[in-house]
Parts: sequence; C-alpha cells; structure tokens
Amino acid sequence: VQLQASGGGLVQSGGSLRLSCTASGFTLDYYAIGWFRQAPGKEREGVSCISYSDSSTYYADSVKGRFTISRDNARNTVWLQMNSLKPEDTAIYYCLADLEHSRCPPSLRLGSWSWGGQGTLVTVSS
Repeated sequence: VQLQASGGGLVQSGGSLRLSCTASGFTLDYYAIGWFRQAPGKEREGVSCISYSDSSTYYADSVKGRFTISRDNARNTVWLQMNSLKPEDTAIYYCLADLEHSRCPPSLRLGSWSWGGQGTLVTVSS
C-alpha cells in the first residue's frame, strides 16, 4: 500500500501550503491516516492524524494551532492545511495509512503505518 503526498513547495515564513494525500487502487476508508515528516539529519516526526470512524484528530505540539488535517472519504483524499509556516517545518512530508486501525493511536510512534509512498518536499524560507 503506497499513498502519494503532493502539494509541497517553497514558501516564505508565515505562508501557507495545502498538502494532499491520495491513493490509487486503494481506498482510504476504514483507516486512520497520518502525516509524518522528516528533515535532513533529524528523526522522523509524526505531525498529525485523522481517524476514519469519527474524524477525530491528533496534532503534534510543534504544529498545533497552525496545521489542520481533514478528509473526504468520498473523494478518497486527506489534506493537511499548513498555516503560519516556520523554517523548522522544512521537511519531506509523507502521508500514511494505519493498516490495523481506524482510529488514530494515542501516539504516532504506534500504529502499523504504510511506509513506502511518495513524499512531498516543503521548504520554508526565513
């Protein structure tokens, strides 16, 4: 299972981007969907998650109040709206499905995430 993230780009500090997550030949229904990021030389970080069952959400403290995750199951798409971007948000962003759960885990370090899909690069200039 590989999900494709898109919508990244170069933006100035304080700007906004909207990332999209889609999957061809695979329905996102019934799965919690998470956004993760990895910056050069840094550990992978779980950024946000949205459950399938009730669309409950989770945000890392580093993005809380600035990022908003949403999903449209009919369109098989999940979005990550990123506002007030900071240089430290620069990273490759990936969207992943938790293949064993429809609700977000209590920590994004948990879960059976579908690594292997295409990420999208977000670069925030100061």
